Amino acid sequence: MAAAKLLFRSFSSSSLVLFIYYTLILSLLVRPNCANNHLSENFYCQTCPNALSIIKNAVIKAVKAEPRMAASLLRLHFHDCFVNGCDASILLDDTPSFTGEQTAAPNNNSIRGLDVIDNIKAKLESSCEAIVSCADIIAVAARDSVVAIGGPSWNVVLGRRDSTTASQSAANNNIPGPDLSLNQLLSLFSKKGFTAREMVALSGGHTIGKARCTNFRSRIYNDTDIDGPFASSLQAKCPRTGGDNNLVPMDPTPTSFDSAYFKGLQARKGLFHSDQQLFHGGSTDSAVNAYAASPAAFAGDFARAMVKMGKLGPLTGTKGEIRKNCGKIN
Repeated sequence: MAAAKLLFRSFSSSSLVLFIYYTLILSLLVRPNCANNHLSENFYCQTCPNALSIIKNAVIKAVKAEPRMAASLLRLHFHDCFVNGCDASILLDDTPSFTGEQTAAPNNNSIRGLDVIDNIKAKLESSCEAIVSCADIIAVAARDSVVAIGGPSWNVVLGRRDSTTASQSAANNNIPGPDLSLNQLLSLFSKKGFTAREMVALSGGHTIGKARCTNFRSRIYNDTDIDGPFASSLQAKCPRTGGDNNLVPMDPTPTSFDSAYFKGLQARKGLFHSDQQLFHGGSTDSAVNAYAASPAAFAGDFARAMVKMGKLGPLTGTKGEIRKNCGKIN
């Protein structure tokens, strides 16, 4: 009996300590890091473990019902992040203290998917109240919408908080417009930290979706670097006056994430003036050629650029808030 007690004490004081130590190390290796004070892929793993599946299922359902919604959700993320960072400011309705971004020229009568975001937010609030930010919902929904139509996936870091204000003027000044020159595009993207090649990759998001006539009318009637039959076909759909909201596909395969957009630029069939500027005898021609030749190269660079874009100016820690309603501050 005495020998047994001595053996137990020996185990307790040495082997047991080692056992506990290695058990803890093993648990750290197999468990995700549930950090909650900075951006992390596993930010909600403890506070809202079903968050990503809730978002994914809702996006898949929305895109299945309307394939064009994939482009709308991707565009929503882009237009949010380029205005004072990825903070869901684009979702805020106007208030007596500010005029929001939804009526800015790049967004007015054109941003879509707000109802999808609201639906996702309602589901998340039912599952884990006041935990998941609207900014994170936009970021994840953009990724899931691209995947839903056969595009690449990427890891979305989480932990963004929501802005308590919005700015129409900031949206007008920061979101690239359809009539910009190559130099203007390079300047805008450079201010956000993007290289010329990353700009071309992100512009490839125009491989999906549709555009309103008001955004490309000037090109099809005034530009000279446009394929003649292509311009004529568009003029039949978009008269010089009227029909501002008539829709035309951004490329021949608007519901497939592929390299058709870049092949169109090579054939002088870019829909926007700003699109064709990427292939106009300038510094970005080589990137267009590379992506037209290799869809895989485009998909990889696009995914990496999206990760970078998702980290633009996030609010973290105690900055901002977690909105209960994405259209209104708490």
